[in-house]
Amino acid sequence: MTGQDLARGAGTLLWRQIAERLERDIVVGRRQPGEQLPTEHQLAGDFGVNRHTVRRAVAELAEQGLVRIEQGRGTFVQESVIDYRVKKRTRFSETVAGHNREPSGRTLAVREEAAEAAVARSLEIRKGSLVVVIERLGEADGRPVSVSSHYFAKARFPSLAAIIAETGSITRSMERLGVGDYTRKVTRVTARAARAGDARLLQQAPNKPILMTESVNVDSSGRPVEYSVARWASDRVQIVFEPGG
Repeated sequence: MTGQDLARGAGTLLWRQIAERLERDIVVGRRQPGEQLPTEHQLAGDFGVNRHTVRRAVAELAEQGLVRIEQGRGTFVQESVIDYRVKKRTRFSETVAGHNREPSGRTLAVREEAAEAAVARSLEIRKGSLVVVIERLGEADGRPVSVSSHYFAKARFPSLAAIIAETGSITRSMERLGVGDYTRKVTRVTARAARAGDARLLQQAPNKPILMTESVNVDSSGRPVEYSVARWASDRVQIVFEPGG
C-alpha cells in the first residue's frame, strides 16, 4: 500500500481509493477483527496524501461499520456483532462465552435509593420503598458492550450490598440469598441517544445511538426479584428474541 499504487487523476477520488484498499484488507483477512489500524499520520505517509484525505477514507469505513473510531485511542477493525439472545434464563457471561468471546465485567457502584414509580411497579413494591441499585459494566474480550442498572427490593434482600461486594456477581449473590433460579418475565427493547456518561463507559461517539432493554426477572413462584435497565452498544450487540424463550 503505497502512494504509487493510487490512480491519481483517474477520475476516482483519492480518499475513496484508500477506503477501498483498506476495505479489501479487512474483507480478505489481512487485518483481523480488533486490530488497530495505523495512525492517520502513518497512513498519510504510506499513501502519499495529506491527513485530511486519510481521515475521509477512515470515516467512510466507519460509516460502513467496518471500523470503529475511539477518541484518544485510535481506529480498530470492527469485531463481529454479538447476538444477545433473550431467553427464559438469560445470563450475560453465558451468552458472551457462547460467541467464543471472553466475558468480563465490573461493578461500577452500589447504592440505595427510594424506588421511583417504574421501579416500584416492576418490583411490586410501594413507591418510595428502598431499593438496592447495582450499576454494572459488561465486557466481551475486554471491550465494553453494556452498562446496566439492577434494582432489588431492600426489604427482601437487606444484605445484598455486602454480598455483591464479596462475590462481584449478581447470579452468585442471588444464590447466596436463596434465589437459586430466576427467569425472565418480560423484556422491552427501545433505541435512543446515549447519555454522555454511558457513551464514555461504552467508548463510543456521543451521537451514536444505543439499544436499551428493560427487564423483570421473577423467582419460581412468579414473585419479582429484579428490575434492570441495560444500555447496549448498538454496533456491537443485537438483541435476539428466541421463540418460546
